[in-house]
Amino acid sequence: MYVAVKGGERAIDNAHAWLAEARRGDPAVPELGVAQIREQMALAVGRVMAEGSLYDADLAALAIKQARGDLIEAIFLIRAYRTTLPRFGASRPVDTGAMAAIRRVSATFKDLPGGQVLGPTFDYTHRLLDFALAAEGAVPAAQQAAPTGAMPRVTAHLDREGVIEAEPDGNAAPPDLTREPMELPACRALRLQALARGDEGFLLGLAYSSQRGYGRTHPFVGELRIGEVTVEVEIPELGFSVAIGAILVTECETVNQFAGSKTQPAQFTRGYGLVMGQSERKAIAMSLVDRALRWKELGEEDSGAPVQDAEFVLMHADNIQATGFLEHIKLPHYVDFQSELELVRRLRAAAAREAAE
Repeated sequence: MYVAVKGGERAIDNAHAWLAEARRGDPAVPELGVAQIREQMALAVGRVMAEGSLYDADLAALAIKQARGDLIEAIFLIRAYRTTLPRFGASRPVDTGAMAAIRRVSATFKDLPGGQVLGPTFDYTHRLLDFALAAEGAVPAAQQAAPTGAMPRVTAHLDREGVIEAEPDGNAAPPDLTREPMELPACRALRLQALARGDEGFLLGLAYSSQRGYGRTHPFVGELRIGEVTVEVEIPELGFSVAIGAILVTECETVNQFAGSKTQPAQFTRGYGLVMGQSERKAIAMSLVDRALRWKELGEEDSGAPVQDAEFVLMHADNIQATGFLEHIKLPHYVDFQSELELVRRLRAAAAREAAE
C-alpha cells in the first residue's frame, strides 16, 4: 500500500535495513544466538510455541530473535511458517497421567501420592533484582531429582468419592481449529483449542475478572504439573502406534464451586488447561476461563460477565487476529479519510449557514 507513495519502495528498503541494524544493536556487544535464546529464555520460547501452534524450540527462538523480543510478532512469524509445512497425520491423544513431571503441586491436598514436587519456579523467590546475574558468573548446581514417574491425579481421589463431576467423554474426534474456521456455538474441545493458542494476557485478564466476581467462579488448583509427555503416531501398516518424540507441557486442573440440584447431589466441577512448554500462568488462566464458559452445560445462570460470553472470549482471544486488525489502521487510508474530511466540512458549512439564517 506504500508503493503509491513517491519513493515508497526505496523507503521500505531503507526501513528494512534500519530494522536489521536496530535488531543487531551495538556491534561491540556479542550477538545473541538462537541457542542462547532457546536455553536461557525458555519461558518466552514456550509461549511462542504454544500460541504459534508449532512445537519447535529452535524455530521459536529464531522468531524471537527476528522479532527483537516482540513475542506477538514472533508468534505471527511462527504461525506464518506453520502454514507452509505439510501435514502427515495426527498423533494419538497424549497421556498426561504418565507425564515425567519436573513440577507437580496441589492446593487442595497437602499429602498426596507422589508428593509435592516444587521444581523450577518463581513462586518461592524474592522479587528483588539479582545483580549477580549481571556478572554472568557460574550458576550453582541444583540438587535435581530425576523426573517422576506416573502419578495418580488429584481429581481421581475426589472422583472415587463421587464428589466431583465425571470427566466428559473425550473419545469423539475433536474439530481442528487450524484447518477449519471457528463456528459458534463451539463445543468444549474447540473452545479449549482456541484458549490453548489464545493470548496469555487476554486470558489472564478474563480469569482475574472471574475471580473478582464477574462470572462467580471460586477455583482451587487441584493439580498443576509440568513435564514431558510422549507423542505417538499410529502406523496403519504396522497396526500399532510408535513414539516419535516427547514434548514439554503444562497442565492445570481446577476444582470449582459446588453444583447440584434436586436430582443431582452437590459436587465439585472441573476446569482444565493444557499448553505447550512451561507456562503456569497461561494454564491456570485457561482452566478458569474454561470453567466459566461451561455455565450453560452445568445449568447455571448467565451472570452477563464477559468471561461467560463464548463469542466474546473466543473471537477476541487470538492475538494474531487482534494484531492484524488493530495494526492495519496505521497503513494508508487516504481516500477513506478524505471522504470523511469532506463530509465533516459539508456538515460544518451547513450548520454555519443555518446559524446565519
